[in-house]
Amino acid sequence: MDVRFEEEIRTHRRLRELSRHPSQRASNKIISYVDDICRRYIAACPFVVVASRGSDGRIDISPKGDPPGFVAVLDEKTLAVPDRPGNHRLDTFENLLSHPEVGLFFMIPGNGDTLRVSGKGRIVRDSALQAQLAINGKSPTSSSSLPSKKPSCTARSA
Repeated sequence: MDVRFEEEIRTHRRLRELSRHPSQRASNKIISYVDDICRRYIAACPFVVVASRGSDGRIDISPKGDPPGFVAVLDEKTLAVPDRPGNHRLDTFENLLSHPEVGLFFMIPGNGDTLRVSGKGRIVRDSALQAQLAINGKSPTSSSSLPSKKPSCTARSA
């Protein structure tokens, strides 16, 4: 079945014609490092969705959750997301081997603010990092994925 629409938007110009330009405040939401506001939000966050792209080009999203602060901010350019026991599919890790670009979408239930972080991910094993990411004495079962290089942080509010 071929669904028909009145118009399909195909250019950036046409898209922009249909919307106002973003405010200065909205335009300035993107920064190239994890600042103190982002750091505090990540520390309070019990949930993140990790987006990656597989070798077949398909986008995958994977929910990750643990007690608030389970994602570690290692420095202003590097986050560590622990891998806990799950279904053992390793979709995100498999995807990172083909396409290292990753997006993280942090949210706190009941809070209207969100935080997006994007960058290039790596799969690492490091005993000190695994010990740091342990919860109730249990270290992550495998590696951690780390957005690195030039992260882009965008704070959003409802």
